[in-house]
This record gives sequence, C-alpha cells and structure tokens, in this order.
Amino acid sequence: MKPVQYPLPTSQIIINRTVPMDNWYLYIPLALALYVFTKHFLGKIQNLPPIPFPCLPILGHLYLVKKPLYRSLAKISDRYGPIVLLRLGSRPVLLVSSPSAAEECLTNNDILFANRPKLLAAKYLGYNYTSLAWTSYGDHWRNLRRISSLEILSTQRLQMLHSIRVDEVRSMLRGLLVASKADQAVDMKTVFFELMLNVMMRMIAGKRYYGENVEDAEEAARFREIIVETFRLGGSCIGDFLPALKWVGGIEKKLKVLQEKRDTFMKELVEQQRRKMNSESEMDGTGRKKTMIEVLLSLQEKEPEYYKNEIIRSIMLVLVAAGTDTSVGTMEWALSLMLNNPKVLEKAQLEIDERIGHDRLVNESDVADLPYLRCIINETLRMYPPGPLLLPHESSEKCTVGGYTIPSGTMLLLNQWAIQNDPKVWPEPRKFKPERFEGLEGARDGFKLMPFGSGRRGCPGEGLALRMVGQSLGTLIQCFDWKKVGKELVDMTEGTGLSLPRAHPLIARCQPRPAMLNLLSLV
Repeated sequence: MKPVQYPLPTSQIIINRTVPMDNWYLYIPLALALYVFTKHFLGKIQNLPPIPFPCLPILGHLYLVKKPLYRSLAKISDRYGPIVLLRLGSRPVLLVSSPSAAEECLTNNDILFANRPKLLAAKYLGYNYTSLAWTSYGDHWRNLRRISSLEILSTQRLQMLHSIRVDEVRSMLRGLLVASKADQAVDMKTVFFELMLNVMMRMIAGKRYYGENVEDAEEAARFREIIVETFRLGGSCIGDFLPALKWVGGIEKKLKVLQEKRDTFMKELVEQQRRKMNSESEMDGTGRKKTMIEVLLSLQEKEPEYYKNEIIRSIMLVLVAAGTDTSVGTMEWALSLMLNNPKVLEKAQLEIDERIGHDRLVNESDVADLPYLRCIINETLRMYPPGPLLLPHESSEKCTVGGYTIPSGTMLLLNQWAIQNDPKVWPEPRKFKPERFEGLEGARDGFKLMPFGSGRRGCPGEGLALRMVGQSLGTLIQCFDWKKVGKELVDMTEGTGLSLPRAHPLIARCQPRPAMLNLLSLV
C-alpha cells in the first residue's frame, strides 16, 4: 500500500471540504426537528406546564395567535388545558383560563406575579415603566397605589365629586331629548364616550371637552385627538415579542411622539390648576370643590417627595385612559343586550318604577336597591369583560401553579373572557341571563367573575366605574323607551382592542316614557 503523502495536494483538500458543503441544506430539517423535540422534552423534564407542539425557532407559538387574541388563546386552552406555557417570540407566557388556576396566581402567588412586563407602550405611555398601571411591585408602586386609593378614588373623594357625575348624566339626557324630538337615531358609543370623558376631566381638572359650556374649543380638540390616538396605539405590538421588529410600522416613534403630546398637555393642565389654587382646604373661598389635580398639588406642598410633578401627571393620564373606554364599552354592550332582549329591559323598567318612581331620577345610591339592574351589569361584565385578558403580570421568581414549575420572568395572561364564557363554569354562557346573578352582592363571584381583576394589581377604579355605569344605565332605562333601528337584532360582533369594543358603534332610537315627561321637562 502506498503511504499517504503529507501535506495533501491542494486539489484534494478543496474536494474534501466542498463535498459536504454542497448538501448543507439537507441538514436543516434534521436540525429543526432536533431543536423542536429537544425543547418539547426539556419542558417535561423541568416540570413545565403543557407546551403546544411544535414551538418554532424565533417565532415560538406566535403562529397560533390570531385576532381577537382572547378567543384564539381560549382555543389553545381548550386543546391543551387551563394552564399552558407558551413562547411568544422571545417571551415565555403562562396562559391561565380556569377559576382555580387564577385564584392560585392571585392569592398564593400574588406577590410573585405583582410585576408588569416591560412592553413598548408601557415604556413610552407609562413614563418609562413608572406609572401606576405599569410600574413593577415595590415601594414606588405602593406609594402610587396609596395616592390613588386614599386621595383620588376613595369613597369620600368620589362622594365629594358626586354632583359632577349627576350634572353630566343630566346633560346626556338633554342631548337624547333633542335627538328624540327630531326622531333621530343616536350613536350611543359617542354619547357614552362624551359622558365619561366629561366626567373624568371635570373631576380631574374642572373642564368639559364635549357638548355645552366648553371653555376652550382648541384645547378640547387637542385632547380628543390625544385620547383617540392613545386607544389606538396603547396595546402590545410585534416588537414586544420579536424585539428585532420593533421598528416595523414606526410604532416606537409613534409612541414616543404621542407621549410627548400627552405629557405636554397634562403639564399645561397641571400648571393651570396650580395658578387657580388659592386654598389648601377642601372648599375654596367661592364654595367650589377642588379638582383631583388641586388635591394632589395641595398635598405636594406638604410632602413634595411623594407628590412629584411627573407622578401627578402620570396618575391623571392613567385615570383618563382607564376610566373612559372600559365604562363606555360596558354601557354600550349592556344597552345592546337589552335591545336584543326587550323583556329584560321591561323588567328593569318595572323595578325602577316600583322602587324609585317617576318624581326623581335614579341616583348612584339607588343602585344598591335595584338588584335586577345590578344583575344586568354583572351579566354584561361576564359576557363582555372590559379587560378580557386583564393587564399582563410577570413573575419575579420561580413559583408553582397547578403543580407545574413557572420560571422567573414569565408573563402571566389571565384569560378572563375564557373563564367567564366557559360552559363548564357557566351554563349556557353565551345566553344573556341576568337572573343568574340574583343574590350576588357587588361585581365579583369568587374567581369565576372578576372583571376588575383581583389581588394587589386589581383595578383601583372599580368603585367609580360601577357608580357611573349603574347611574347612567339606570337613568336611561328609567327615562326612555329604546328601540332597534331596524327589525334585525343588534349586531353583537366583537371588535379588536384591549377593552373588547363592539365592532360597530351601537345605533339606537329612544323616546321619552310618558310617565317621565314632566320630570324630563325640568332636566
């Protein structure tokens, strides 16, 4: 045998190196399969929750996600169980869709899931993750929660500003009376939106931006544009899950520009209120009640380290964003459901006639004595929760849910829509049956119904929302007979968005009830 000569000829070296490289693409399916199977079995070894198969490189399970998000996630849970671990791009996501699993997350593991994930919208619209809605759990969050719960949204503070809400409901009635006399159909989404935005801005800054007595038309137009843009851009985007694509569509730049507009507007509003202040008491010399901004500015003089200017601005912006769209959607869905179920509307009118009468309008305090009205609100919140996935949480440490190990840094999505529309939890879940809530006090039923969340990160504005929705719907039911625009049922198609809006605004007709004509003439 002829011995091999070293070094090999250059031509032989080139041949030996290029032969396998010519067929490199043949190894891609093998490498992909190896990756997928490794991820799948590694999850089992680590005692992770069920992971849908396959989990693709880079994309993970994004291929499973479609709009509306809460429905596509519900389908995943139907197939894989109430506790599922997804990988949405670069983010691990724990998907929970049962009352027991939700309870475990928000009781035993409440502190561990009290953080918020760092999303693009939270970075820009949440003052670099420092706003009440988006800051992580800790001393700063506790300070913000204390301010909002004790100084802004406490029962005492809401009662002090009660007259504003009464006044705005009466203003809504006047507008509907004008439309009814002209036999005009009414865009109820616009009616509810203007009602809630006027209520929030009068409580915050003493200003109306819609309808009668608008002080500054140019400022009102700027504000309306900012609010509409906030609802349009305020959700998650593809860059939250695939960071390399955060530039797609210019979303990051748009969020940055929007926040500059929002912050500038609120700065001007706060400075206007600062100039107007002349007392630290609850009532100034003219008998005018202080706005929420004025209350915080008064507290700033005493404790400037807790009531910084940026904190005041961020709290007010959270109140406007969270306190309008959610209540608007609930009232619009509730009226839509009653139009499609006229017997429910008649029963609610009868209850109000018997308990309130025709000599005065429904007030916030009356809602406690109107159990069927509360049933209607609860059933609406069950079928169309204003936050179908709540706000996302994030685990700060490794923990256990349902016997499974949940890694630190996992985003938690509680599919409230899936829980509240689950036939295993609610018989005939897509049927509008307010009677199912007879005997229930409040708007919670364990972890089967918690439209405002629960635990430390539960919504602090629940009390205000229920006051406004109860009084507004009660007044509309008491004062008007409502009709659909055509013979067909109201279209109940759901739109896209974080707050589960209707796909199309509700258009309806109303006529004053004969028994209420005398009272309405005085509104």
